[in-house]
Amino acid sequence: MNGSLWAAQARVKRITTLGLAAVLSPLSWAATDPGEGLYGEHCASCHAASLRGSAHGAALSGPAFADKWSALSAQSLLTYQMAEMPPGEAQSLSPAQHATIAQYVISQSDLDSEAFLVSSAADLTSAPADAVDAVEFAEAGSVMDMARSAGAFTMRSVDDFRPVTTAELNRPDAADWLNWRRTPDGHAHSPLIDITRDNVSRLSMSWSMAMHEGSNQPTPLVRDGVMFLTHANNKIQAIEAATGELLWEYQYAFPPASKMLGGPTRNIALWQDRLFLATYDAAIVAIDAATGEERWRTEKADYREAFTHSAGPIVANGIVVSGINGCELFTQDGCFITGHDPETGEELWRTSTLAEPDTPEYASWGDVAPDRRGGGDIWIAGSYDPELDLVYFGTSQPKPWAAPSRGMSVEDAALYTNATLAVRPKTGELVWHFQHIPGETIDMEVGFERILADIDNQQTLLTVGKDGILWKLDRATGDYLDLLDTMDQTIFEVNRDTGHLTYRGDIAAAGIGDTYTACPGIYGGHNWQSATYDDARHLLFLPVHQLCSDMTPREVNLGPGGGGYGADVATYPMPGKEGLAGALLAIDVRTMEVRWKIEQPALFLSGALSTDGGLLFIGDLDRQFQAFDTETGERLWSTRLPAPAHGYPITYEAAGRQFVAIPAGIGVFRALTAVIFPDIYQPPDGQGLFVFSVPQ
Repeated sequence: MNGSLWAAQARVKRITTLGLAAVLSPLSWAATDPGEGLYGEHCASCHAASLRGSAHGAALSGPAFADKWSALSAQSLLTYQMAEMPPGEAQSLSPAQHATIAQYVISQSDLDSEAFLVSSAADLTSAPADAVDAVEFAEAGSVMDMARSAGAFTMRSVDDFRPVTTAELNRPDAADWLNWRRTPDGHAHSPLIDITRDNVSRLSMSWSMAMHEGSNQPTPLVRDGVMFLTHANNKIQAIEAATGELLWEYQYAFPPASKMLGGPTRNIALWQDRLFLATYDAAIVAIDAATGEERWRTEKADYREAFTHSAGPIVANGIVVSGINGCELFTQDGCFITGHDPETGEELWRTSTLAEPDTPEYASWGDVAPDRRGGGDIWIAGSYDPELDLVYFGTSQPKPWAAPSRGMSVEDAALYTNATLAVRPKTGELVWHFQHIPGETIDMEVGFERILADIDNQQTLLTVGKDGILWKLDRATGDYLDLLDTMDQTIFEVNRDTGHLTYRGDIAAAGIGDTYTACPGIYGGHNWQSATYDDARHLLFLPVHQLCSDMTPREVNLGPGGGGYGADVATYPMPGKEGLAGALLAIDVRTMEVRWKIEQPALFLSGALSTDGGLLFIGDLDRQFQAFDTETGERLWSTRLPAPAHGYPITYEAAGRQFVAIPAGIGVFRALTAVIFPDIYQPPDGQGLFVFSVPQ
């Protein structure tokens, strides 16, 4: 056995000899325990600060974890951890650090901590003394903290900020980017034409801005040449959009345990003279757009029950409308959508995304009690139709992921999960719903962007889920119109005439411990990388992932406060698409046919952006930011960023010039991609915003 492994084993032994009282009393030492700090830095983004797990990491507590590890030793856990964690960079931690994290996980789990730790001590007595006495500089980080907080930069206000009216929000000026996808209909298409097919090859970087580390998935907003940039730490900056000069910075104070999955904050909202941020700790705050000062804060839910936000609000008909996520744990209320008064922060209404008692839809959950129902999260901001006065949201799957883990079958529809909801913004009235996948059992959520398109004089809604199926609905009524299976999926038998999906037999019949395969898998076909829609050409440009997954349902605590994700998942390239995992499709939404398709080794990881200049901008895992011809799919320009593009690109005009901006920095998704794509260099750092223009 090598010296490094001996060092780790010796560390486990030393933990046992220090006394089990410290191990078994986490509340008394949580503030100073080095294991908590290391776990928070290297593990919590995937497995959660509470160890409850997430979509990117298994639970490290609860019955599934205990069932897997209770018959083994602490050394077995440590050996696995040292070989596999963090994914793709296990050697980045020392054996002593690995052992400290393992000890912390054990102490916080449901294992018999004393027996589990002592069982490993007997064979560790011959470790080298220098391994046992390894010095850990717990205070080293404080020097960097001091450096980060130093400085004397003076914040300043935005001069003569011009409030944004409701009319402007609904129909923005071409120079501005006022909504998450520029317009409330979700098109992410710009009428700007200064950058074209003819001159895009001359595009070069104008300025950049370093960003806070984390899952960097924001959408900058631009008003009259001022950019409002959201960071992955509930931080917002106001920046001169032509030069990159910082004006002011706002930092929201949040409890560290409320930050999930590297802290993506996909959007903020802008209306009148204020910005609206949905926070990690399940609150909404209003911020003065001119000064960066907080106007009000309203708590929506208790983050200690796992409630949080990954998407921000939109403003619809003068109401701040937002969803919530983190709904994998069982709570009395479950997930919901809210409407808030933009002037005061008062909550005006709350609409549940799970069917409530005394409604016809309640029976769709079978015999499951109302406080044992999870899921229905809102992961992505809504879209708004001012003419119909309807806000549209997509909801995620029921949780736990697999039907047998939640004591249900695929015959139990579990409304309103995996559905499109149409809501009245003034009252919260649920006008209609359409459930895309009843009884979902393999994390094939349809909770992403809703694109509102007028096609052949019909008001339609377009959306795509993880299964890669593109849906077309009547957005006035919710009636099914059409669908397109965009890839070779193996999960459902699809009836295009009716829109009805039928699970493959072995998936529908699977029980606890049964493994089944799904193509695409839980990270693709489609995910948060939103499509863009060119209304003049009737073309939807859709990034998809050609990946598959194996899923194994696990037992989940179904008691009060229980819940979770409840499955083991392994993801890999789609058979026949090895080396071509990334795909970009141009779809004619009139006929629901693919006009052209691009395939490449690297996943497309940013949202898509199209322009009247005939260009499509998108970024990928291999750090390429590219521009394609929207008519042909020909690549016209590319540049390499410091890190993979991961957020939502925008284009805007400032000081008489058109700019294109893209956030980069992969965050927690690297835990997956670094393992599946080891030949693609993926730096863990490099978070920043990069802004391009054509030199004058």
